Amino acid sequence: MADKILIVDDDPAIRKLLEKVMHSNDMETVAADSGEKALRLLTEQSFDLILMDVTLGDMEGFEVIKRLRSQGIKTPVIIVSGRNEDYDSLYGLSIGADDYITKPFRPVVLGAKVKALIRRNRDLILNKPKQLTCGPFIYDYAAMRFYKEGEELILSARESSLFLLFLNHPGQVFTKDMIYEKIWGTSVAVDDNAIMVYINRLRGKIEEDRQKPAHIVTVRGLGYRFVP
Repeated sequence: MADKILIVDDDPAIRKLLEKVMHSNDMETVAADSGEKALRLLTEQSFDLILMDVTLGDMEGFEVIKRLRSQGIKTPVIIVSGRNEDYDSLYGLSIGADDYITKPFRPVVLGAKVKALIRRNRDLILNKPKQLTCGPFIYDYAAMRFYKEGEELILSARESSLFLLFLNHPGQVFTKDMIYEKIWGTSVAVDDNAIMVYINRLRGKIEEDRQKPAHIVTVRGLGYRFVP
């Protein structure tokens, strides 16, 4: 079965060129000319890789990446952009893009990068452990369920995202800005109250005493740290 690529670019000429490059590498393509269309397609179909422009008509490609990552979509993303400032490439990689290529690009190089990234992602999936164990907690990747000492924890989607963030980074201090960007997909206008509500809800489900938390510890003046 051919690899399937989502091309997101509002320039018809660039979309056509990218489609031609992917087809020459025996890949199938689906095209989107806006961020909203791309996000809709990602909820309806699965893709092996996304080629993302930064400047779209309705929103920036950066925003699309943040939203899909906040929704737990792990599909590899290569940004293909005419913006060649170091800030743009560093920012793109920091929010979840896997590579950044500037226009004009060499088709043979882009094709090779796409193939290599798809292959690397498949290897990671095949070698990924079935469970994440951290102290008394276990996360089952296949079932997408959490357990504490063998008993299942019933968490909402956002509570699950927050708890998985902590389980993957025990001991790390997360500021409220960091939490809001990773879980809500934006760092603009951080809602302190929303973060506190979800921290308290999560504490109520994993702590022996939410008033004296042993696992999700408040680091005064900074944020929160998870202690397994």
